[in-house]
Amino acid sequence: MRILIVEDDEILSDGLTVGLRLSGFTADAVETLADARAALAAAEFDGIVLDIMLPDGLGLHLLKELRGQGMNLPVLLLTARDQISDRVRGLDAGADDYLGKPFDLDELTARLRAMLRRREGRAANALCYNGLTVDPASLTGWVGERAMRFSRRECAILCALMEYPRRVISRSALEERLYGWQEEVESNAVEVHVHNLRAKIGRDFIETVRGVGYRLAEEGGASSRSG
Repeated sequence: MRILIVEDDEILSDGLTVGLRLSGFTADAVETLADARAALAAAEFDGIVLDIMLPDGLGLHLLKELRGQGMNLPVLLLTARDQISDRVRGLDAGADDYLGKPFDLDELTARLRAMLRRREGRAANALCYNGLTVDPASLTGWVGERAMRFSRRECAILCALMEYPRRVISRSALEERLYGWQEEVESNAVEVHVHNLRAKIGRDFIETVRGVGYRLAEEGGASSRSG
């Protein structure tokens, strides 16, 4: 899941970027509303962590723009202003959640996961398909009683495929999910991660659609499991 952080406090922004990546997210950070608009025009994001007070205006202005354009991208507002009226303004402007500074990183990541679940219409954090259950919060999965652990990028690919099991997702779309702007994209990274996932789950669980991308096998069709 790729998150855009809009925060002008460099120390907080860097801490959020590192913390979200360690929690399984791909994170990119900008400092101004202008840069946020450019980022949203250039890349696909799954959610936004948006500070209210920014050097070139209020985060609420960007939020109102997005909602006015019909964008339902989940937005979590951050602010040091902790008045109830400020919270009401933010939520009424279209925010999905609100967190006052200072905050706990674990709480922020849990709120992000909850926002993304609601957007996808899921009640539980875990994703389930064809006998496999994956918990993106702990980067773990299991088939029956057999547990397995995934790297952050393995889990990102797997979750992207499990959200839309029979949709073919291109390599470039998966790379966008895996890497932020400051991270170097390895030439065959997606192929390597898919190979590792097949070794853990079963070689038939993920299908390659040649020249297009990857998708999950039909339910009941991924009969081979490593064990």
